[in-house]
Amino acid sequence: MSDPFDLKQYIRTVEDFPIPGIKFRDITSLIETPIAFVKTCEELNKITEDFKATKIASIESRGFIFAGSIAHDLALPFILARKPGKLPNETYKKEFDLEYGSTSIEIQTNTTIEKEDRIAIVDDLVATGGTAIACAELLTENFDIKESNILILSVIDLPDLGGSKLIKDLGYNIETLISYKE
Repeated sequence: MSDPFDLKQYIRTVEDFPIPGIKFRDITSLIETPIAFVKTCEELNKITEDFKATKIASIESRGFIFAGSIAHDLALPFILARKPGKLPNETYKKEFDLEYGSTSIEIQTNTTIEKEDRIAIVDDLVATGGTAIACAELLTENFDIKESNILILSVIDLPDLGGSKLIKDLGYNIETLISYKE
């Protein structure tokens, strides 16, 4: 279990949530503990700067917590990837499967994204990779962003579920702060 920044102590594991058999990694304590939250945001900022991101995208809803901080600290535009029906303008939509269901995300068609942009997609956790890949595919398919210009950036990786490997296999960059290998 990789934890180079000593953050796991602030993350609770909740068994059988939201359905039996799932181990939910609860980041509530991390967010509620200022020293842990600040350290997490500082490390995410460093990775984003090293990637030379020109924009931040994030996935509703827990990813917004970290992405908002990064976008603020680095003065970068913040692109929202939201659940269906939450954005007021016409959208691009991508359906995808989760480890315990299926859903879709949307990005507004009037969002300003150039094909040379380097975009960090921020979320709290990578499990099967479905959510992050769906967001990345929205960008590659609709805004002509190259896979190599996308960084999936997350606090937690669950590598046993295969998402981080799949993200790499598809040509996207991925960085996480914590890894839970079972």
